[in-house]
Amino acid sequence: MTDFARKPHVLIAGAGIGGLTAALALLKAGIDVDVYEQAPELREIGAGFQMSANGTRVLYHLGMGDAIDRIAWQPSGKEIRIWNTGQTWKLFDLGAESVERYGYPYLMFHRGDLHLALADAVRAEKSDAIHLGAEVVGCDQDGSTVRLKIKGREDVVGDVLVAGDGVHSAIRQSLYGPDDRIFSGLIAWRGVIEKSKLPEEMQRPVGVNWVGPGGHVVHYFVRHGEMLNIVGILEKDDWQVESWTAQGTHEECLADFEGWHEAIRETFRHVETPFKWALMRREPMERWTTGRITLLGDACHPMVPMLAQGAVMAIEDGMVLARCLDAWPDDTETALAHYEQARLDRTARCIRGSNENADRFHNSRLADPAVAARYVDEEWQPDRVRERYDWLFTYDATTTPI
Repeated sequence: MTDFARKPHVLIAGAGIGGLTAALALLKAGIDVDVYEQAPELREIGAGFQMSANGTRVLYHLGMGDAIDRIAWQPSGKEIRIWNTGQTWKLFDLGAESVERYGYPYLMFHRGDLHLALADAVRAEKSDAIHLGAEVVGCDQDGSTVRLKIKGREDVVGDVLVAGDGVHSAIRQSLYGPDDRIFSGLIAWRGVIEKSKLPEEMQRPVGVNWVGPGGHVVHYFVRHGEMLNIVGILEKDDWQVESWTAQGTHEECLADFEGWHEAIRETFRHVETPFKWALMRREPMERWTTGRITLLGDACHPMVPMLAQGAVMAIEDGMVLARCLDAWPDDTETALAHYEQARLDRTARCIRGSNENADRFHNSRLADPAVAARYVDEEWQPDRVRERYDWLFTYDATTTPI
């Protein structure tokens, strides 16, 4: 257990991936933390997500290597496939090549598995750090403290407040008003399926991105290859609910993927529960810190899931935030200003890169198989791929200047 001899005392609203990473990094630095989560139990919504080397680097740095090895799936490579013909191109090796080039592996997780591993790591540092059933209803601050208001409980007082309460952050809205979200014209279908129920063609141990006119599908395994996570994103305007928990039907889903390769359609047929949600675009925020209150993760830089960096950016945030508060323990406003400055440009570039990938993955040239092959050869040429991703994967949140 950590002996907390240091200030400030940090309050975190939201026990998601970003909030828990921040808590763990702060506790490792000897800074006291309490995390307030409105859910009555820790059960992260969602299924799978990808984590590139810039994210795994942080988790290994925080001592989670053994836990990661127990729960992650490491693909042998990543591929691009044409939406209707299934024609395939190897994109890059995600195993040994990632370690050789970036120092750390590219891994796939079931979100719930990593969420629980992070919670366990936080509790190993401070057993009572996570407070469940704590619905945040407001906050305020004076020159020396912050006050977090929790429904049905006494206010909590600390030195710093970090809002990691997600895309619909109540704290962000209280500080900066409603966000200017714009419907992207895209909806997403997602689900998980046991490997034994998959078509043989879908059982190969690789991450795959199917690209097509007006849509794309991503799938990869989680839980050591026991389950497949699949997400399909389409250009449609008949659903504008931004929620991870809205259930659709198999009939709706299959109708949306009419004409797609039968392996995709067969996989969606066997998804236990198909969920759908609308994707919203938001412009990068110009600032997200006010005094002793700052934002983290989706609360300040939500992005469409086209770059596989949403959760990874939150992990980087948590690491950089902890380093800044460790560097300026007696001047928290300066620490938060440095944190914001260190993260603004990078996260804004991620938001824009995610938006650009929607056009790349859904290009109209993919409608004609002959033209599609030339398009993939051009867009996923190795040097162009490295140009798009090296700046992401080489970033080191544990040492970047603050």
